[in-house]
Amino acid sequence: MKIYCFLVALLMTQIGFAQPDRWQQRAHYKMDIDFDVEKHQFKGKQKLKYWNNSPDTLERVFYHLYFNAFQPGSMMDVRSRTIVDPDRRVGDRISKLSDEEIGYHKIDKLKQDGKDTKYEVVGTILEVQLAKPIMPGKSSTFEMEFHSQVPLQIRRSGRDNAEGIDYSMAQWYPKMAEYDYQGWHANPYVGREFYGIWGDFEVKINIDDSYIVGATGVLQNAKKIGRGYSDKEVKVKGKKVCWEFKAENVHDFVWAADPDYVVDSYETREGIMMYFLYQPGEKTTENWKNLPAILDEAIGFMNKRYGEYPYPVYSFIQGGDGGMEYPMATLITGERSIGSLVGVSIHEWMHSWYQMILGTNEALYPWMDEGFTTFASGEVMNHLRSKGMIPGDVAEIHPNEGSIRGYINLTTTGLEEPLSTHADHFMTNRAYGSGSYTKGAVFMKQLEYVIGEENLTSGLLRYYNTWKFKHPNVNDFIRIMEKESGLELDWYKEYFVNTTHTIDYAVTDVVAEQSNSVVQLQKVGIMPMPLDVYVHYTDGSTEIINIPLRIMRGAKEREYSEMDYRIAEDWPWTHPTYELVLNRSIEEIESVSIDDSFRLADVDSANNEWVRTTAEE
Repeated sequence: MKIYCFLVALLMTQIGFAQPDRWQQRAHYKMDIDFDVEKHQFKGKQKLKYWNNSPDTLERVFYHLYFNAFQPGSMMDVRSRTIVDPDRRVGDRISKLSDEEIGYHKIDKLKQDGKDTKYEVVGTILEVQLAKPIMPGKSSTFEMEFHSQVPLQIRRSGRDNAEGIDYSMAQWYPKMAEYDYQGWHANPYVGREFYGIWGDFEVKINIDDSYIVGATGVLQNAKKIGRGYSDKEVKVKGKKVCWEFKAENVHDFVWAADPDYVVDSYETREGIMMYFLYQPGEKTTENWKNLPAILDEAIGFMNKRYGEYPYPVYSFIQGGDGGMEYPMATLITGERSIGSLVGVSIHEWMHSWYQMILGTNEALYPWMDEGFTTFASGEVMNHLRSKGMIPGDVAEIHPNEGSIRGYINLTTTGLEEPLSTHADHFMTNRAYGSGSYTKGAVFMKQLEYVIGEENLTSGLLRYYNTWKFKHPNVNDFIRIMEKESGLELDWYKEYFVNTTHTIDYAVTDVVAEQSNSVVQLQKVGIMPMPLDVYVHYTDGSTEIINIPLRIMRGAKEREYSEMDYRIAEDWPWTHPTYELVLNRSIEEIESVSIDDSFRLADVDSANNEWVRTTAEE
C-alpha cells in the first residue's frame, strides 16, 4: 500500500510540474556539392541520418524537391497563372522557361542503410518506399546521389537575380519532409511557406575559384578561404575552391555565390558575428557600410524583449527577389535606401525567433510567423527610431497602428479569409498576404490591448523559452498567454483566427441620471471584445474604465499610472447593449471614447466617441 501511495504521489508531482513538450524528429545532413557555373548545374552527394523519435513506425518517407516547381506545367506555374491576383514576380514566367532555364532535381541513387529503396518523383515531392521500416526510437541512414539545375531567378531561389547576383541558393537540395504529431507534411511547393526538421548540417560547396560564398552556419575553413572571412589573404590554387560550412540545430540551409561580393564582418556587443555580403556600388556601398552599427543596437533590444538569439553568426546576403528568411542568414535585395535596408534586415532577422527557433508550421499557421514577425519588427524599428538611428524617421506614438488600419481596409474588400486557412489554399494572394502579415500582427497588438502590455511582454519571453525548438501551434501560444495573464482567451482565438467576424462598438449616448451620468454602449459588430472606455473630464483629468467580457473570467490590470483606472461590471457577449454608470454629472464630462490607445481593430471608428455639445452644457 505504501509503494502504491508513493507511486501515485510521484505521478501527481510529475503531472503538476510537467513542462509542455513534443517529440521531435531529428536529422543530420552531410552534403558534398560540385558546382558547374558554366551550365548552372551541380552534382550532389547527400548522407542523411534520420532519427524517428515518434511513437509511430514509418514505412515511407518524403523529400521536397523544390527546384521542380520551376518547370512549365508545374503546380506552382499553373497556380501562378490561374489565381486572380498573380504575384508580379511570377505571373506566367515559369511557363516561358526554356530547357536551359528550368530548375530540376534528378535522383540518381537512394539507399537506406545500404539497401536500395523504391521511389517516385511526383512533382516537387519524392515519395520513398523504405527498404525497412523505421521503428519508434530508431534511426536510419539515407545515402543519395543527385544532380540538379538552378532555375532562372523567379521566386526566392535561382540564378541571375534582378540586381545581378549570380546564385541565390534557397530550397536547393532534396530535403526530408517533416513528420510530427499531425503526421507527414509533404506539401507540394506552390510558392508559399516552409516547414522542416531540426538537425545539423555539414555542407561542402565546390565552386569556381572566382566566387565568394555566404551561407547558413559557420565557415569551417575561413583561414584557408580568406576573402573577408579572415584577415589572411589566401592565394587560391586550382580551378575550384571548397567552402565548408557547419550549422547546428537548424531546419534548413541556404547559400549564395557571386564573384563580385565583398564581405564585411562585425561582431556585436552580444558576441554574435555578423557578415554582410553585397556587390559594391553607388546603390549599395554606403548604406551597407552603415548597416552593422544599426543592427548591433537592434540585436540588444531583440534579445532582451523576445529571447536570446542562440546561434553564433548571422549573414545578410544580397540576393533573392525581395527578402526571405533562413537559419542564420537572409537573402535580401540590396539596392535600397538606408531605411528600407534596415527594415528588411530587421524583419528577416526577426524571423529567427518565430520561424527558425520556435519553428511553427508556416503552412498551417503562416500568421504565427509572418504576423508575429511583423509585430515585433515594428517594435524594433520604433526602438531604432527613438535612438535616432534611422535618418529621417521619428518614433511612432502608436507602433503597429498601420497594421490595424491595413486589416480594417481588408475587411471592406470582401476578400478576407480566416487565418485558419492553409497558406497554400487562400483564394487570393492579397487575402494570404494581408491576413498572414497584417492581421497576424493585429492579433498580437490587439492581444496586448486585451491582457495589457506587461503581460504580453513577459508572455512573449515565456512563450519563446517554453516552446523553442518544439513547433508550437496557436493553442500552445494562447495557453501561455492565459497563464501569464490569468484570463481565459480561447474566445479570442476562436473569433479572430477561425472566423472573419469584425469588431464594432459604439458610444450611442451619454445621459444624465440624477447626479450621475450613464454612458450607453452598443455592440454593433459580431466579435466581442473587452473595452477601455476613456472619460475625459472638463477639469482636464482622464479616467480609463475597463469593461471586461464575462467569458474572460477576470480583467486586465492597470497599464497607465498617470490616469485613474477602474474595472466595471463585465459585459456578457450575448447582450447587444451596456450601460456604464459614472459617478459624475454630465456637466463634468467633456467626452467619452473607446480605445484612445489605437490597439482595438474597431472597423468603424466614427461611432467610437461622444463629445459634449452646447446643448448638454
